[in-house]
Amino acid sequence: MRKWLFLVGAIVFEVSGTLALRASLDNSLWVVAVAIGYVVSFGFLAAVLREGAPIGVAYGIWGASGVALTAVLARVLFDEPFTTVMGLGIAIVASGVLLVEVGSQKAQPRERERVRR
Repeated sequence: MRKWLFLVGAIVFEVSGTLALRASLDNSLWVVAVAIGYVVSFGFLAAVLREGAPIGVAYGIWGASGVALTAVLARVLFDEPFTTVMGLGIAIVASGVLLVEVGSQKAQPRERERVRR
């Protein structure tokens, strides 16, 4: 359960840092929030890995969620475009991450069996 909370923290801080990067185009003081967001995000991502999450799964969820949330929030906060094609792309990325997660779950029992031998 902790690894999922850490992953949510990593996603929230990464998206915050990225949105602050966009905001820094209008006010350079946002660069401080960019640095904090990315540093904290990577700290949380490292904690996810220490909790035992596979890197491919953790990074996939982190990246895909970040892309999706950033695109949606950029639309809301900065009136940037969000098209049907962009939505389709996000759905494809999310599907890919789901496949990585399913593949990881199937591989874990085989890996445990191999380690026992």
